[in-house]
Amino acid sequence: MGHNSNQNDCNEHMPGKQVEVDDSSYKAPFEDAFRKVMSPVQAFTQNEIAGGLVLMLCLIVALIFANTELHDAYEHFIHTMVGVAIGEEVLEKSIHHWINDGLMTLFFLVVGLEIKREAMVGELSSLSKAALPVIAAFGGMIVPASLYFLVNHEGAMVRGWGIPMATDIAFAVGILALLGRHVPSSVMAFLLALAIADDLGAVLVIGIFYTEHLYLSYLAIAAVFLGVLLLFNVMGVRSLTAYLLVGIFVWAAFLKSGIHATLAGVLVAMTIPVRPKYHPESFSNDMRCLLKRFDSYNKPASEKTSFAWGTFSNSKQAELVEEMDMAATQAASPLRKLEHALHPLAAFVIIPIFALANAGVVIHFEKIGEAVSNPVTIGVMLGLVVGKLIGIAGSTWIAIKLKIGILPRGADFKHIIGVGLMGGIGFTMSIFVTELAFLGSHELLDSAKTGILFASATAGILGYLWMKYMTKPLPISGGENVDGSSEKTEKAYQLAEN
Repeated sequence: MGHNSNQNDCNEHMPGKQVEVDDSSYKAPFEDAFRKVMSPVQAFTQNEIAGGLVLMLCLIVALIFANTELHDAYEHFIHTMVGVAIGEEVLEKSIHHWINDGLMTLFFLVVGLEIKREAMVGELSSLSKAALPVIAAFGGMIVPASLYFLVNHEGAMVRGWGIPMATDIAFAVGILALLGRHVPSSVMAFLLALAIADDLGAVLVIGIFYTEHLYLSYLAIAAVFLGVLLLFNVMGVRSLTAYLLVGIFVWAAFLKSGIHATLAGVLVAMTIPVRPKYHPESFSNDMRCLLKRFDSYNKPASEKTSFAWGTFSNSKQAELVEEMDMAATQAASPLRKLEHALHPLAAFVIIPIFALANAGVVIHFEKIGEAVSNPVTIGVMLGLVVGKLIGIAGSTWIAIKLKIGILPRGADFKHIIGVGLMGGIGFTMSIFVTELAFLGSHELLDSAKTGILFASATAGILGYLWMKYMTKPLPISGGENVDGSSEKTEKAYQLAEN
């Protein structure tokens, strides 16, 4: 959005006479041309669908690499060993492991930040808000795992029961965003809260059930560094640099402990402060004072230079701008700042790289029937497509009947069925659990990943078609509320929240 539109918005909301500003001489020579190029890029990166599109592209590229003459080069590259030596201590892993154990830690850090934010001020911040999505998430984990276990209840295959438990937020939200007015904003919030709750469930499953060898000395070291982070929090330290530097030591200790290193990201996220340093009311009062002083130092027209250098030529205003910048920084929540900084990195770098390294499944089209009939593939597909639907929709129905929760505003049970279908898109976390469950077994890895790809595609298509043709689009205007909820539903919400 350009400067003029921002100024117009400001003029609409600020009382009193506003001064029109001609900033044409203030801009750099090619600034407008650059903005025209960058605006579509910025709009794309902020779009809900964009992360899913990039992830889909990387999935296709990985499949091309794995199923063409590029296969050998692809395998050689991702299994190339890369090491770090500090004195006599050498840490050497393949690129594939560095992605899964290192880069994905940042993804889990973002997951942890989202969980903490939702628990503090979001859809999981109170019992009345959290009840329904948490119950739906619980059902959406138990039923898929149970269906997988029914098909694969013995041998090495049984370790894959955790694969169909989690929902891929990027893909699911991207598809819902495509549906526009067919999906009330409350249903989107319900899906996000559900996905975050089952991400937390998946984290617990990974930590408890997919850890084989524990090294208590390294766990003790990790606990000490986590204690330092908690001490920072209690002392009111809000420097993100301090938290992230100590967080690196937490990650390194987890890497050696036997518990998967990515869990360090979630634990570090829990220590990031939520409360900003600057109290909102103090910030507002001080900023008003600084702005008045800033305006008082405006030079008269006779003293202005022919070229607009702005605050660069006015030392008093330059100092006040620096003060305002520091105040604005201190008024922002450290957790929100870190989440906003890392979210694009996770959506457009980390998850796509993870997909490139892990979604390269060799598909033998002449043996497609044999692959689909494999018990692991069947178990994963059954868990994601059928189990998620039954688990999410069924547990939601029971919760509503027992009056533990109520439907999201503007939603009916058809929307919940659609969310249950979307829950079967288990791409990122499902593949991550697969790598832990079937480490070293290429046959089981390929079978599980084949099931994930088929199931995620099936769930996404069915979910989209169901929402498109079985739910009514929200009215643009009329007797209902903006989100499509009726007066009766609104009253039910007020009663539930009270």
